[in-house]
Amino acid sequence: MSTTTPSSTPAVVEGVLDLDLPGHRISRHVYGHFAEHLGRCIYGGFYVGEDSEVPNEGGIRLDVVEALRALDIPNLRWPGGCFADDYHWKDGIGPREQRPRMVNSHWGDVVEDNSFGTHEFMHLCELLGTEPYISANVGSGTVAETSDWVQYLTRGDDSPMAALRRANGRDEPWKVTYWGLGNEPWGCGGNMSAEAYADLARQFATYSRDMGDNKLYRIAAGATNADYRWTEVLMKALGRALGDGEVLGHGNSSFQAISFHCYTVAGPWDHKGSATEFDTDEYYATMAQAQRVEAVLAGHTKVMDAYDPDKRVGLVLDEWGTWFDVEPGTNPGFLFQQNALRDALVASVHFDAFHRHADRLVMANIAQTVNVLQAMILTDEESGALVLTPSYHVFEMNKGHQDAAHLPVHLRGAAPTRTVAGVVGVGGHALDRSDVELSTVSVSASTKDGAALVSLTNLDAGAPVVLRIDLRGAAVGEPTARLLTADALQAHNTPQQGDAVAPRTFDGARVEDGVLLVELPAHSFATVSLPLV
Repeated sequence: MSTTTPSSTPAVVEGVLDLDLPGHRISRHVYGHFAEHLGRCIYGGFYVGEDSEVPNEGGIRLDVVEALRALDIPNLRWPGGCFADDYHWKDGIGPREQRPRMVNSHWGDVVEDNSFGTHEFMHLCELLGTEPYISANVGSGTVAETSDWVQYLTRGDDSPMAALRRANGRDEPWKVTYWGLGNEPWGCGGNMSAEAYADLARQFATYSRDMGDNKLYRIAAGATNADYRWTEVLMKALGRALGDGEVLGHGNSSFQAISFHCYTVAGPWDHKGSATEFDTDEYYATMAQAQRVEAVLAGHTKVMDAYDPDKRVGLVLDEWGTWFDVEPGTNPGFLFQQNALRDALVASVHFDAFHRHADRLVMANIAQTVNVLQAMILTDEESGALVLTPSYHVFEMNKGHQDAAHLPVHLRGAAPTRTVAGVVGVGGHALDRSDVELSTVSVSASTKDGAALVSLTNLDAGAPVVLRIDLRGAAVGEPTARLLTADALQAHNTPQQGDAVAPRTFDGARVEDGVLLVELPAHSFATVSLPLV
């Protein structure tokens, strides 16, 4: 249990924001997404088929497309996840009625008919205006299969794979930049050692060739949580010694980034808790887990810095988010969970950490976009209704940070903290429990296009907080602010009440004598836009 009690007097947190000291660019790709053949993410989520009464284009739900376009979604990872290393791409091309079926053994043991394949995914990306991030099958696939897929997608001449693509209705090649070399090879992607996978990563990367003007950004599948040794093995696989700043680049069959996965799992793996029925102690345990992503990011960065001080190799967190028990009555293999205000605050804390690590972190992907885990969108099976989750709104409120320059926010003195006892290890896998000091205030900022955007989170479940941030280096105009909160931490959106948790205009932010004053309610997230004058 937490060892402090809420106070009726708001805490005052003071800080400094230097508006004239922009730092590293926050890649828009840290606001990336993930779509796996898992539960109702693809079928019933993104894809309903051309005969559906739900408005669609080529079987793709147009309401889902419209909602995601409003987020400026930068990339979409597909087809997995664990599914990727069972997926053979040639089964998902050609006339749909002729495509072979397969068993999706990882997720519900259901039969997959491959009606959503390469062409459908690339069409989805075009509708979304987003970049594809494709995960190749390293676990059960072959090097030749991966090489052929690259050619099928990106080669423009009369080669066999390009001719096959044209026979299936696509004349011009697609542009594909982000190319994943397998998924979780330490687990569902092959149960390999780091050394065994490193050799395979180099081999698959060698045959994942650039075609014409299409340059692949190859991403080696990395660690789970704080397994820093896995990252070190992959850095060594690039063939450099400690401190050697020379990094292998395009055209040399190496990989350009290393990924890792880090979920927020507040309970033990076999009983992770409910997404909507939880008490205050469970809430604080979840937030303590969420804040640990900062330490994990720092740990992988430290390892990479030792081998790559010039930060030429990217770090990718291509699976993150909350993981709770499935909703009662649903297929355990479909990983369908509701999404409450608590999830939104988990997202806001993650984005603040992502912004602070913009010098190394080049991409992150929420798991997952529709109907699975910490989803942006839920689609109702009975009514066909679309629900925007609280997490969706954090992505939308924060989209101004995409490709902006990070602005450091320095807090004066110690920020408010809360001791949270008995928090399980990162990812819910560790048997040991420990006390964690949870910072209940989180802030990050960035600047672009003549304005600064400040994101602020108050994690205290019961008490408001007042932030006084000294604005230095530039004059600012009248701020505009938005707030996301609800009466209860458990509040969530449903087809019957789609706006139980939704952003609203916020009048609790103002600038006085060069100081940004924000009166932030309990359990809330806010963004403040400051025009620079």
